[in-house]
Amino acid sequence: MSFYEVYRSIKDQPYEEWLASMTTTDVDRALNKDDLNEQDLLALLSPAGGERLEEMAQKAQRLTVRNFGKVISLYAPLYLTDYCVNKCAYCSFSFDNDFPRRKLTSLEIDQEAKALKDMGIQHVILLTGESRIHSSVAYLAEGAKILRKHASSIAIEVQPLDTEEYHQLFQAGVDGLTVYQEVYNEEVYKEIHIKGPKRNYRYRLDAPERGCQAGMRSVNIGALLGMDNWQKEVFFTALHARYLQKKYIETEIAVSFPRIRPNLGGFEPRVNVEDKDLVQAMLAFRLFMPRAGITLSTREEAELRDHLIKLGVTKMSAASSTVVGGYANKKENNSQFEISDNRSVDEVKKRLKQLGYQPVSKDWDILAVEEETDDFSASCHHNGKARTGAGV
Repeated sequence: MSFYEVYRSIKDQPYEEWLASMTTTDVDRALNKDDLNEQDLLALLSPAGGERLEEMAQKAQRLTVRNFGKVISLYAPLYLTDYCVNKCAYCSFSFDNDFPRRKLTSLEIDQEAKALKDMGIQHVILLTGESRIHSSVAYLAEGAKILRKHASSIAIEVQPLDTEEYHQLFQAGVDGLTVYQEVYNEEVYKEIHIKGPKRNYRYRLDAPERGCQAGMRSVNIGALLGMDNWQKEVFFTALHARYLQKKYIETEIAVSFPRIRPNLGGFEPRVNVEDKDLVQAMLAFRLFMPRAGITLSTREEAELRDHLIKLGVTKMSAASSTVVGGYANKKENNSQFEISDNRSVDEVKKRLKQLGYQPVSKDWDILAVEEETDDFSASCHHNGKARTGAGV
């Protein structure tokens, strides 16, 4: 049984009615529980939950510090190619958008990797458009091997692959996988994925599980918020994450909550997801899954990111470029989407320290931080008493 069967069995429930029927009493009951169920998650995502954001934020911060400390892992995306065979309504890389496409050579990958290392980035996500011709498994494996000389952790965000293909990349040095379902509503999914292999909803939905089976150390999932009712999308994302976490206990499961950003095709969000909604989504997820990671990208503005950090974030990007060859050669090619936080890695690190957090670039840095004191957890709890609701 895969998560697709789980989704199919619950997708037609009256979620809008349930969300509207939730009361602050339901929310308070969820806030007083340690182990939340699906009904509790709906309560936290409901309009009534929006009236308890401060209480949710305080508990979310406590849980995050308890399970992760006040440590933020930094990463950056590295785009290898923007060739794509899919026609998707919301993506700049869609094959019907006319712009000069690029694919990095081995030398260029090495130059990009060196540039990222010089910036202070040791965790890198390799991204491509979805084209098995231009971003084959062999090409991705070669890119990972090159990057291994300069980075401590490599993840991929590419077209969905078979289990054996993920295993080949794992053997080449890839230890993490990111797959955004984009939208869990299967009907909307088919509408916005117009042509190409990406129209195969189930193959994409099951990709994170295939990554777990292939041995990936970490798997990150998420929905692109703005495609459908955001509460339902976050609900299904959370259930998907919990399914993976319970079934694959050796894999670190994390989620992202990306919102649609301006793109070459000019696609407009179907649902306006405001800052307050994003905050509620993150808080509800953190309370539902206290031991899962939360990733925050440069899609969001610097000031908002600073406020979101304390609400459950464990990993964030810094100095990102969504352009192929965007670091070493500063190419001015088409970007997949616009970024909103343009701070340098050093500026992000400085701000994190000002907020009382320890930015880390390598896995062994996290261990070093934890070994600084035998009373690490107590120290984190003490430092975690800063206000959580201001400006959010």
